[in-house]
Order: sequence, then C-alpha cells, then structure tokens
Amino acid sequence: MSQAAPFPLVGPAAVGRDRALLIGGVLAGPIFVGSAIVQASTRDGFDFRRHPVSVLSTGELGWIQIVTFLVTGALCALAADALRRRTGGGGGSVWLPRLLALYGLGLIGAAIFSADPADGFPVGTPRGAGQISWHGGLHFLVAAVAFVSLIAATVVAGRRAARQGARGRAAYSLVIGVFFAVAWVALIVRPAPAVMVAFGLAVTAGWLWVSVTFARAASGQAD
Repeated sequence: MSQAAPFPLVGPAAVGRDRALLIGGVLAGPIFVGSAIVQASTRDGFDFRRHPVSVLSTGELGWIQIVTFLVTGALCALAADALRRRTGGGGGSVWLPRLLALYGLGLIGAAIFSADPADGFPVGTPRGAGQISWHGGLHFLVAAVAFVSLIAATVVAGRRAARQGARGRAAYSLVIGVFFAVAWVALIVRPAPAVMVAFGLAVTAGWLWVSVTFARAASGQAD
C-alpha cells in the first residue's frame, strides 16, 4: 500500500485578536525597511555602504530609529504569541513562534540599548569604528540574539516544510537563513562597502520572510 504524500497543514484563517496581531507581524517588516530607507535618504552623513541601520538611533533624530526598533519588535513578538496559539494544537512547529518572539524581543533590546556613533555618523563623528560604550556593547549582544533567532527560525521552518513535501518553501526558508548568516559573519569579519550593502539586503530579505510566515499563519497555514 502506497504512503500518502504529505501536505501542508491548513486550518481556518485567523480571526479577531489573533488575526490583528498576525497582520501586525506582517506589517513589521515594511515598517522597519521603509523607516530605514526614509531616514537614510534624509539624514546627512548616512551611507548604507559604511553604516549599519543601527547607527540611525544616534544623534538628534535618533529617536526615530529607536521607536522603529520598539514598534517592529513589539509587533513581531505579539504576532509570534498569536502564532503560538495558532500552531500549539494544530501540529505546527513549537519552536518557530518562540524563535520569532526572541527576534522581536531582540529588536526591543536594540532600542533600549542604543548603538554608538560611528564612522562619521552623525555628522561630526570621527571616522572609524570609535569607542564602544556599555550600551553599545549590549546593543551588539541583543542584536546577536535577534539575528541568531531569525536564522534558527528559517531553519526550523525549512526543515518542517521539507518534511511536508513543500520543497520550494523549504528551499526559500533555508536560502534566506544561509544568506543572512553569511552576510552577518562577513560583516563581522570584513565590513567592506559591498558587505555592508549585502547585509542590508539580507536584513530586508529576512523581514520579507517574517512577513510571509505571519501572512501564512493568518490565512490558516501552519508552519
């Protein structure tokens, strides 16, 4: 007797509070990326080839990026909680909502512990990496927690999709995770202009994956 092919788990679409929270998670990525692009286009001295988005939280207008971290982190963490309730009894991954919640909490931590001015930004800051303050060090730590959590989430989702026979979705998740991990390590090892741009693209791709994941949950598809 032949074994039935696995299919993705599909349930009723989310409604009420959980649907609203999941939609908030979908919007978190566009809010983060849109805010970064607008700030980078309007703040003197910022250059994606030299500066990570985190340094936008410095200077007189740094509160904009701090609020961006807080809002998108909270939206992601709340959506992850809704995802936990959606998948808890429906065969979905237990670890995926936990990891996405950690990602959101890491972003909130990045707002609480702001980055240091660096490499000519804000205008008037000396070129080079500069000194790392205690809050700048903690910013790197919570950012690392967020990045590792996101990478692990893509692996968890990719493995589950592969077990369900959804090879395209599995490949998509794993490619995003590998791209993000490689770009992040390259940024640590050699923060050259091309690497800085690649990491910015990896962050954008990671947010797109997060939005797709929450959108699937809102439509009743469990990962």
